[in-house]
Amino acid sequence: MNSYETDRLILKPAEVQDADFFLELYNMPSFIQYIGDRNLRTKEDAENYITSRFIPQIEKLGFGNYVVILKEDHTKIGAVGIFEREGLDVLDIGFSFLEKYEGKGFAYESANKLKEVAATDFGVHKISAITTKDNFSSQKLIERLGLKFQKMVTIPEDVVELMYYEN
Repeated sequence: MNSYETDRLILKPAEVQDADFFLELYNMPSFIQYIGDRNLRTKEDAENYITSRFIPQIEKLGFGNYVVILKEDHTKIGAVGIFEREGLDVLDIGFSFLEKYEGKGFAYESANKLKEVAATDFGVHKISAITTKDNFSSQKLIERLGLKFQKMVTIPEDVVELMYYEN
């Protein structure tokens, strides 16, 4: 799987070696509040999550979850991906960033690049996104990516009703 670049960022495929980063990212209070608790409590949990969730999709589709890295100093700052998600018929784009890197345009820059790559390299032109009713910054970003609100949905094994967008 390829890495991709923007002016400021590198999008690198997620690997088991990124377990410490995902452990930190997925345990941020805002991640748990808006995206959900993935029950990653140890590095081994994160390694298993990457091995069981990210890598099979990468092998199947050729794309998946990417670690977003600052070009200037090679700091891992977030993740962006396009996922097959149970309960959704359309591939789902998602993103999460360490809190100190939010509000700087990195999420839009990386998600827009991945959306372009999905279309040009993989023929994926229709994508969706889901977010909670109270995650206003994600709603704005999703709309900026060209997706429009369609309906409320509940995905399997979740109780929270989510806003569903499509392009």
